[in-house]
Amino acid sequence: MQWLEVCFEPGPGKLDKLAALLEDLGIEGLVIEDGSDFMDFLHNNRQYWDYVDAELLAEKKAKNAIKLYLPDDVGGKRTLDRILKEASPYYTAHSVTAVKDEDWETGWMQYYKPIPVGQKLLIVPEWEDTALDTGRTVLRLNPGLIFGTGSHPTTAMCLEALEPLAPKAETLLDLGCGSGILAVASLVLGCKHAVGCDIDPMAPKTVLSNAALNAVPPDALTVFSGDILGESGLHSKISAIRYDLIMMNIVADVIIAFASSVPDLLKPNGRFICSGIIEGRQNEVISALSGAGLQIVHQKEKDDWHCFTARIGNTGD
Repeated sequence: MQWLEVCFEPGPGKLDKLAALLEDLGIEGLVIEDGSDFMDFLHNNRQYWDYVDAELLAEKKAKNAIKLYLPDDVGGKRTLDRILKEASPYYTAHSVTAVKDEDWETGWMQYYKPIPVGQKLLIVPEWEDTALDTGRTVLRLNPGLIFGTGSHPTTAMCLEALEPLAPKAETLLDLGCGSGILAVASLVLGCKHAVGCDIDPMAPKTVLSNAALNAVPPDALTVFSGDILGESGLHSKISAIRYDLIMMNIVADVIIAFASSVPDLLKPNGRFICSGIIEGRQNEVISALSGAGLQIVHQKEKDDWHCFTARIGNTGD
């Protein structure tokens, strides 16, 4: 079905008045972009991010807009004419764009193509053909609405660090597992059993779906939803065993907060791989790892992001 996307730029101080008028006119499903809401979100959720692109920050901070959608037919255009007339005192500019249902549902897929990572892996979207034999191990993935496609430098560095270690690992713990890309990759590369955990309640469904795409046996993967740092019951379940590998691709603050727990979860000769560490925060993470009795054995930097591989003290190779 064809739709009309109508975007209004409200006059100064008129965003709420314009939204109220549109609702009075019977328009439902408004998309409201309020720059102040974006800044409030960043301020109130500081622990979940280390980096926001400067251009994005400037754009969102300054932007106020209201979007609505109307059928691209005679009735929709008649409604649009009425809206433009009655709302004219409240907006300074507007645009009208024709869109289709499939543009919303699958438009992003065109930008997600097979990605070679490290020496062995080829990350392939669920909907892409893999007829071409590249000699690489295929990891099929549908990220859904959760971050984790393998294209971000932090994820790529984690996969590169994981590649030589996974074939020898019996157990892996992926904290902040997202789409499950690291946990599933470990199993595809030869790890025997992986445990994933993420605060997003949608994570288990997405992770298990991606595992199924790669023919991972159901008993090879366990996924939890919750906050391991804040939920003692969840922490007890996850800490019931020790792990050959622990992975955290999150942000520096969470890694720092979790560092002291790593030695109790890691096997004596295990490895802790962490990334999501933006330039400028790496020394804080190094200090936290050292304070927890962990020794960094490998580190990598890509596009101002850092990835560390650590072990417990001097336990040998």
